[in-house]
Amino acid sequence: MISLNPKDLSTGKLHGYLLSAVAPRPIAFASTIDADGNPNLSPFSFFNVFSANPPILIFSPARRVRDNTTKHTLQNVEAIKEVVINVVNYDIVHQMSLSSTEYPEGVNEFEKAGLTMLPSDEVKPFRVAESPVQFECKVNDIVHLGTEGGAGNLVICEVVKLHIADEVMNADSTINQEALDLVARAGGSYYSRAKRGFFEIPKPLKTIGIGVDGLPEHVRNSMILTGNNLGMLANIAALPHKKEVDKFIEDVSERYPDIKTASHRKKHKLARNYLSYGDVESAWKLLLS
Repeated sequence: MISLNPKDLSTGKLHGYLLSAVAPRPIAFASTIDADGNPNLSPFSFFNVFSANPPILIFSPARRVRDNTTKHTLQNVEAIKEVVINVVNYDIVHQMSLSSTEYPEGVNEFEKAGLTMLPSDEVKPFRVAESPVQFECKVNDIVHLGTEGGAGNLVICEVVKLHIADEVMNADSTINQEALDLVARAGGSYYSRAKRGFFEIPKPLKTIGIGVDGLPEHVRNSMILTGNNLGMLANIAALPHKKEVDKFIEDVSERYPDIKTASHRKKHKLARNYLSYGDVESAWKLLLS
């Protein structure tokens, strides 16, 4: 492993490391207008949600590394303290990328990218009609983090209205993550498509789990089970009872005739297989047999 002091790196090199390592990042497709009412549209991956009460989103149009200039979006939100943050799904990812071209001031990126300007209800900037979720925001504050190239500018936005497309809603009024099909930014020219990479992890129990330190020693120090495996096993409130273990072993003994005399290593391999399917209970019964 190499260890680096940021002060010893060029801004460009450090910028590359940061964007490649802190990824994937959600994309704020920010729609603004300038003092003359000209629309502007640009994506930013220094972005996230930071509060629900009040509802706060923050994105950062950083100063350009190469020449220390600022982006039109930053100039616009300083002049007109309003913005619409549109999410980016796979259907519009190439149009979003096209809009990031550094067109001259006053050029309408909606038109360049072939996206539809949709009037907002509470703010002046337009919404991206093709985006499945749009947040109309007032700009509460702008925090300038520096004056040199690469310095961020935190645009703190309060959501005053949000719009969610019917086709990404579940029957219970929650958002269907697969239907939303968001994309995210990584380093270089890389993006990721959330729909293809989703997996679920049960939240820690409301009751207190036993924790990794509560695992039997042969499990905790296993050369077969991974850290993720141990995390799954530790997220239980109590170990299975002996009667449950014995019954399970009887049930699987036809499939695994030598299971009663098998080594820890073999049982750990079998348990890891059960864990790969999310069957923590069966994995535990194997490990305790």
